[in-house]
Amino acid sequence: MSNQVISKSIIKLLSKKKLTLSVAESVTAGALAAELTSIAGASKVFVGGVIAYSDQVKITELKVKKNDLSKHTAVSEQVAIAMAIGARERFNSDIAISTTGVAGPGRAYGQKAGTAWVGVASKKECFAVALSLTGDRETIRHAIITSALASLERILKP
Repeated sequence: MSNQVISKSIIKLLSKKKLTLSVAESVTAGALAAELTSIAGASKVFVGGVIAYSDQVKITELKVKKNDLSKHTAVSEQVAIAMAIGARERFNSDIAISTTGVAGPGRAYGQKAGTAWVGVASKKECFAVALSLTGDRETIRHAIITSALASLERILKP
């Protein structure tokens, strides 16, 4: 299933359930928000997002704890969840999704390219999904977006 089809399903489900969505993106640098907002009707459910490429932006804009970044690094379950919670609180949305990881080439935060996390925060639950991907930078970023959309669709479906 293409990202466009999944995005359309997500926007439809959010509208039907009268829920709002926000995003916090690091590794995907706004591409997840662009994918979601390319769907007609997204403006009724998509509130906004933060591109938190630097750790400082994660701290100041999403309230990620400096200690979590020091102890676990930006590419971790703890930070993915904290980013999603930060976006949900900042935008007062019902659900938020975050992306953090290493797209490559090379390593960052002691992690190899393809290591990523997708965080999800709703009023009912918070969790993160670990990803271990291969490919070039764009292939990895695309796979992270696909995983983020799939995680979001999964929690929205009855």
